Amino acid sequence: MSASLQAKSEKELAYILNNAEYCSIVQDILENETVQEMKKYRQHYNTSTYDHCLEVSYISYKICKKFNLDYKSMARAAMLHDLFLYDWRKSQRDVEIEGLHAFVHPKIALQNASKIFDLNDKEKDIIVKHMWPLTLPFPKYRESFIITLVDKYSALHESFIHYKNLLLKKEKSL
Repeated sequence: MSASLQAKSEKELAYILNNAEYCSIVQDILENETVQEMKKYRQHYNTSTYDHCLEVSYISYKICKKFNLDYKSMARAAMLHDLFLYDWRKSQRDVEIEGLHAFVHPKIALQNASKIFDLNDKEKDIIVKHMWPLTLPFPKYRESFIITLVDKYSALHESFIHYKNLLLKKEKSL
């Protein structure tokens, strides 16, 4: 990742963490040791799973707040939606999973989050349905549907930045 993009990413994260209301909702999650472990795992290219969840959580929080939805449950669940704690790119993992990552990681994230936090029904649904339509049951709550869109937006955004950098490098070498 180029220095300018890395700095922009750090600025974006600082902007999120400067929102006092948002931070008061997710503070216990952000400080949790297990959640901090997400920083060790790459999500999409040069983004850690932690940073990806933070971005998805914050954007989802803002959308839900604007539309008078349950922004607190959304912020908390979205921060935990990818709490799977393994490198999904490797065929040999420290953990054994049954099935393809894209289909099973929401259940793994829910299991991990449930061991640490007391989740309400909406938070559980948000976590386990964030990969809809790959996870077949339709989202039960509007917040669960919103995270499916925000998560996909974030993944595309992170991927676009990576491919844009590759193209720029290729152009410079020509």
